[in-house]
Amino acid sequence: MASPPTLPISNPQSTIPSGGQSQPAIATPAFRAFISRLSDSVRHAFSQRRPWMELIDRSALNRPDSVSEAASRVRKNFSYFRINYFTLLASVLALSLLSHPFSLFVLLCLLASWLFLYIFRPSDQPLVFFGRTFSDRETLGILIVLTIVVVFLTSVGSLLISALMIGLAIVCVHGAFRVPEDLFLDDQEPAATGFLSFLGGAASSAAAAAAPVVASRV
Repeated sequence: MASPPTLPISNPQSTIPSGGQSQPAIATPAFRAFISRLSDSVRHAFSQRRPWMELIDRSALNRPDSVSEAASRVRKNFSYFRINYFTLLASVLALSLLSHPFSLFVLLCLLASWLFLYIFRPSDQPLVFFGRTFSDRETLGILIVLTIVVVFLTSVGSLLISALMIGLAIVCVHGAFRVPEDLFLDDQEPAATGFLSFLGGAASSAAAAAAPVVASRV
């Protein structure tokens, strides 16, 4: 008696979608969750910003009598105008990068490398470059070395530091000369709202979204 024909067995894990390409890392659920949480945090933060006319009110500007008074003004004004101040810092940084397109391109490439090659890349898809397969530890080491080289050994680092120093100088000068007596600061001190909560929320969102991927590679 002839034996029945052997049926082919397909491996669903090795099945590749039509077109011969695997699913891009940008479509991973972790990346979508990160973008969604980040956008929600940004909208919540900017909904609490102060009116810009209140920030640049010339009638409220006055020279401080001492260094301690200037420091106190900076602390109170930062507590009240923190979203406006961070927006100002981001604007100075953005203008600096836009005036140096090469540095902006390098930073975007570095960020994309971290996102696509390590953080949100599926762990079951090894990185293959020029016919060589790189492990997760090798990929992480290369990205760390690349980040150090870009930030500390090129003009990108000096550009970022210069832009941040200029932005901080503008914020400190405004905070020192802006009289905060007309501001309602009682409701601002206890709660860490505004852009600081956005930074914390963005960091926690990134950690929550990337934790499963990173934990599986450690």
